[in-house]
Amino acid sequence: MPEHVTVQAIRAHETTSDERARPAIARAVAAMPPSGIREFFDIVATMDNVVSLGVGEPDFVTPWRIREAAINAIERGHTQYTSNHGMIELRRAIAKYLEDRFEVSYNPDREMMISVGVSQGLDIAVRALLDPGDEALVVQPCYVSYVPMVTLAYAKPIIIETYARDNFALDFERLERAVTKKTKALIINYPSNPTGVTYFREELERVAAFCQRHNLIALSDEVYAELTYEGRHTSLSALPGMWERTILLSGFSKAFAMTGWRMGYVAGPAEYVDAIVKIHQYSMLSSPTISQDTAIEAMKHGLGDMEKMIESYHERRNVFVRGLNDIGLPCHTPNGAFYAFPSVAHLGLNEIDFCKRLLKEEEVAVVPGSAFGDCGRGHIRCSYASSMEKLKIAVERMGRFVQRLKQG
Repeated sequence: MPEHVTVQAIRAHETTSDERARPAIARAVAAMPPSGIREFFDIVATMDNVVSLGVGEPDFVTPWRIREAAINAIERGHTQYTSNHGMIELRRAIAKYLEDRFEVSYNPDREMMISVGVSQGLDIAVRALLDPGDEALVVQPCYVSYVPMVTLAYAKPIIIETYARDNFALDFERLERAVTKKTKALIINYPSNPTGVTYFREELERVAAFCQRHNLIALSDEVYAELTYEGRHTSLSALPGMWERTILLSGFSKAFAMTGWRMGYVAGPAEYVDAIVKIHQYSMLSSPTISQDTAIEAMKHGLGDMEKMIESYHERRNVFVRGLNDIGLPCHTPNGAFYAFPSVAHLGLNEIDFCKRLLKEEEVAVVPGSAFGDCGRGHIRCSYASSMEKLKIAVERMGRFVQRLKQG
């Protein structure tokens, strides 16, 4: 055999035709549908004069004091890598904030990691905790990435549906029936994207009892915690017996109007956080240094700005949800977040066709409820994070559209 003929070359020559025909794309990715949100808004990008209630992004500009912190960081040349866990000053500030606001305590040295938004935190948490074949219970309607994240970890998502007829309350009998020997985790989000429903202490105590009874890990996405309009947000990890089995995920995008800064955090027992950091250090290394500086400023001096924005969302919710009901789109009053989830099932169109025609005929962009799970069919998601002026224009246009549908 000539010396220049490598083992790899021999193997390539011996490759069968079936092997050569093997698809290049991983099966899990090839089978995955594109995001029901982003796919729909590719259409919006081609149109002018659209009032968009689609993307869950505050219309507020990040407060000046936070933006100024980024400018100062650049001027100081503070642009190097940070610890894989994130800057200790930021972790300490978050730990104090969580204890002061939600009465849950974490050691910032070992029990916390700064992530690139909540989505990345949840992604690596799922990969760190689930083995192939494990099952994770996912409460729907839910944010579009939860099911794909579980699938990409080669685990199995088990959907727990909730319905408008029950005000999207958890059905604990359905939860119990879904548990098997392979069930390892529960993924829960409250206040909810897309329904705006939240869980208060009494219901969370039932969630806690369920998790303890079946020895489950809870991945609790609480990024909308601050946007709770009635009552008080209770963190799942603050309940007896839940700290040691909960991964708390939150961030700065929603309450602090910092979506583009990509700042989130993961908090939980050191054993879990250490495993999550292993993936983070190989895939991401660390979160953006400048963004971490802005998050420190938000924690130290941005709470007043945050409260003003929350007050505005509360006012917008009241006006917008009342407007939806007045024009004939039945909608429960969301307790938190900044989404309304009205029903369109009575209008003779499915939710996808409703959204497409509303966009084409009245230039209002909303999201089909089915993008968030099959139990979202017959609904649309509307973000009221837009200005009050735009919300009123949207209600007027949607009212005209609904009237035309009713008239046949």
